[in-house]
Amino acid sequence: MAKNYSKDSSVIGTQAARGRVFALAWPLILSNITVPLLGLVDTAVVGHLPDSRYLGGVTLGAALFSFLYWGFGFLRMGTTGLSAQAHGRGDIDALLRLLGQSLLIGVVIGLGLIILHPLIIPIGLGLLDGSPAVSAEADIYSRIRIASAPAVLANYALIGWFLGRGQTRVTLVLMLINNSLNIVLDLVLVIGFGMTTAGVALASVMADYLTTATGLAMALGVWRQWHWRKIRGVLNDRRGYQRLLSVNAALFIRTLCLLFAFAFFHSQGAQLGDTTLAANAVLLQFVLLASYGLDGFAHATEALVGQSLGANDEASFRVLVRAAIEWSVLMAMAATLIFAVAGEGLIGLLTDLPAVRAMANAFLPWMIAMPLLATASYLLDGLFIGATRTRAMRDTMIAAVLGFYLPVWWLSQPLGNHGLWLAFITFTLARSLLLGAIFWREWRQRVWFADSPKQPVELGE
Repeated sequence: MAKNYSKDSSVIGTQAARGRVFALAWPLILSNITVPLLGLVDTAVVGHLPDSRYLGGVTLGAALFSFLYWGFGFLRMGTTGLSAQAHGRGDIDALLRLLGQSLLIGVVIGLGLIILHPLIIPIGLGLLDGSPAVSAEADIYSRIRIASAPAVLANYALIGWFLGRGQTRVTLVLMLINNSLNIVLDLVLVIGFGMTTAGVALASVMADYLTTATGLAMALGVWRQWHWRKIRGVLNDRRGYQRLLSVNAALFIRTLCLLFAFAFFHSQGAQLGDTTLAANAVLLQFVLLASYGLDGFAHATEALVGQSLGANDEASFRVLVRAAIEWSVLMAMAATLIFAVAGEGLIGLLTDLPAVRAMANAFLPWMIAMPLLATASYLLDGLFIGATRTRAMRDTMIAAVLGFYLPVWWLSQPLGNHGLWLAFITFTLARSLLLGAIFWREWRQRVWFADSPKQPVELGE
């Protein structure tokens, strides 16, 4: 269960703060690690079918939905910050209104995606530019997988809500349930019933809805504390919707900019040749591996920052953020050390193509430096999400893309792929420096606690 926040929590020691941050972070790190396992099983199951077009179709369709659903990840982030603050001040009414509103927004957006899928899917698959046979299988996958949109977005809202309450073990359970069900249903539908691409897509749809049902059942224990006559407040609370939509709109734009940054990186890498594109794809797996740990501590920071702000507990805020910084730097140092010592071996595990391995090894130093250079961007995102200061995240992301990423790429084109990685690293550092400068300025002006309640509220479990 989540820890209680009260005025007494200001005496929390450094060691206790480190323990609290780690206790919230480890389930998130573990849940992050389960994500690629599902991709491996999908690949293994479909990869043994008699025609390679099935594997290509599933890969292409899954890529489309990764981008599509990631674009709506603001539902998780915005819900986390707002629910953490409500939890911090002990406002059960606000917590449950927020859950209902976030779920409603997610379902409405999901239904909108289903309605628009005849337009979205052809455009998306056209941009991914697969062969006719592979695109045909991807189309089959996509037209089934789109049915999961309401469930996926509802799951984002549920995970964000539980995370805001500090219940990271619940988020781990939901991720394990989703991935485990998906794997089992993959095996049953594809191997047991002889389905192909459609079986993999249907397994994902069924797993998503079953996970949503599980999350709702877990939330019901808290919901029972509420009087059902207040259910109208979920629909009638216009100010609540306005704040939620304002927070999420800024996060949506920020996410689109981040998606553009990665898409641009892939596009420019492709312009440098197939070998370069493949080598960059291998190296981006290093970025993904580092993000498993850094994201875990960033997400823990979201919950702790929001709860501290909601409880008007500035002393705890300081010590908990310091502990989160320590853990994040330690994780980044560990990742850098692993990449430096075992980087070439990891590349060898990811590809056995000599030319791709040689090129990836040549650009490995960028990956060795990446975790330490990226630490601040992850942690600052967690700080600002917890504080729901999402406009600053939006503005600095736009500035980092337009003011640093693209100009550095343009000037460094003679350097080839080194120039592309230089631009990407510069973009990452710019995000950190710009957001860090805003935090430092606002902290000195005492903006963050200016609107907090004068007396913190004791919470029950």
